[in-house]
Amino acid sequence: MRVIWTKEETTSTEISQVLGEKLNWKPSTIKTLLTRLVDKGYAVTKRDGKRFIYSSLVSEKEAFSLEMKSLLTKICNRQVVDVLSDVIAEQVLSQTDIERLMTQLIDKQQNAPSSVPCQCIPGQCRCH
Repeated sequence: MRVIWTKEETTSTEISQVLGEKLNWKPSTIKTLLTRLVDKGYAVTKRDGKRFIYSSLVSEKEAFSLEMKSLLTKICNRQVVDVLSDVIAEQVLSQTDIERLMTQLIDKQQNAPSSVPCQCIPGQCRCH
């Protein structure tokens, strides 16, 4: 997707050239990836003669947000804080980034419940 976001519109050949060099992927692997991106609704393709042109249906920020939300639905509500904490711990953040996160947390704290309920099926996590 980053190639598509950078170029706005690009062909599978151009994507293959960029990813082939960078990741050493074969064209068939890249075409499979592009098909999945179209199927997931992240990209759209149109035919232009013999070539296919790809463009994005979602912004980079929207795509990352959707992926993060999807990931968080797969874990226990009570484990979300651990995952977020790990992500923050592993990232290089500027003073401004940290201030922004702290402001968001302070704002969120105003209406936060005293505890987060587990939404898992009994036995699916260690809460039960």
